[in-house]
Amino acid sequence: MSSFQQGVSGLNAASKNLDVIGNNVANSNTVGFKQSRAEFGDMYAAALNRAGSSNVGIGVSVQAVTQQFDQGNITATSNPLDLAISGNGFFEVKSGAQTMYTRNGQFQTDKDGFISNNQGMKLIGYPIDSNGLIQPGAAAPLQLPTGGVAPKVTGTNTIEMNLDARLAITLPAGSPQVDFANAKSYNDATSVTVYDAKGQDVALTYYFQKASTDHWNVYATANGTSVNVDGAGNPLPVTSIAFAANGGKPTAPLAPVLLNIPATVNAAGATTLAIPAVALDVTRSTQFGSSFGVTSMAQDGYAAGQLAGVSIEKSGVVMATYSNGQSKPAGQVELATFRDPQGLSPQGANLWARTVASGDPVVGVPGSGNLGVLQSGALEESNTDLTSELVNMITAQRVYQANAQTIKTQDQVLQTLVNLR
Repeated sequence: MSSFQQGVSGLNAASKNLDVIGNNVANSNTVGFKQSRAEFGDMYAAALNRAGSSNVGIGVSVQAVTQQFDQGNITATSNPLDLAISGNGFFEVKSGAQTMYTRNGQFQTDKDGFISNNQGMKLIGYPIDSNGLIQPGAAAPLQLPTGGVAPKVTGTNTIEMNLDARLAITLPAGSPQVDFANAKSYNDATSVTVYDAKGQDVALTYYFQKASTDHWNVYATANGTSVNVDGAGNPLPVTSIAFAANGGKPTAPLAPVLLNIPATVNAAGATTLAIPAVALDVTRSTQFGSSFGVTSMAQDGYAAGQLAGVSIEKSGVVMATYSNGQSKPAGQVELATFRDPQGLSPQGANLWARTVASGDPVVGVPGSGNLGVLQSGALEESNTDLTSELVNMITAQRVYQANAQTIKTQDQVLQTLVNLR
């Protein structure tokens, strides 16, 4: 009888539903997991002479088990290589020639410096060229730099400051016109550390001496040695700053002046190399009736540095931070999205593979197109709603019991017929 078939199909469908719910519950703590649901369809027997609105169905079937790719909650972690996607997209990971897709952002570095997951699959992104520029479109496994960063010799030094217009003229008569050991021979001083070609530090000190109204001499020493001297070895100004009567921007110099810093011995006892042609820019100076103050002191050199840490920006740019305070891009994470993500084939271990149903991946950087942005030091939790799944489990259990009851009832009806005499 059809009632037996109806009951059996109902038991099979309810059992399949319980399997799906059980898998969702089991993965409620799996990072990047996407829950599934069983979708059912009714069944009717096909008969040409029985078509009509009075047909009785012969049961139910599970038409599909579909994945639900809605966003999971994002939880902060202490690992800067943990990544969460806020929005659409999948991480691309590769092992050999095989590319897989995942929402699980639990990454670390392997022994070769590649960013990889727990299965040893490498995260795909855009590398940098020899000039440190990101190469979009040249997707490859991302590898962090293992070596340090070379030093850079100082080439520019920019000072933004105010020289106090109220101060008295300190230019002494005779020669030398400044004595760095005598603070009364100049008005103010400030220092900056610059670097030679080896990355050795040089203490560069500037002395500002008011020579006349609206006119200042600027002297400089490198590790205590005068940068500019005359034939007798007496200090000479490296530049002079002239102001208009209102004390605004300098009337001279109007462009940076070049300093040739001699070889000296620094505080560590190392003999530093000469630093030629350092462009000193004082064009941002002012001379107002307020205290001397340096509001900005910038120079572009730095010492050698070792890799100290890594951070990943929301755009996917991987920034390497070095012990000398420098930060440089080490690559950029690439994301992929699909026209039909439900067509992706689950492979286990939080991985999916593309199929004909999903279509080809559309790739790009985080935040572009309809791709989501990244959050570093965070993970996307499973999107399983445990409360809903437990309620669904109770419902599926009742459905299973009800279908078993239809079989039992049909058996009792059949037994009544068999017992007729």
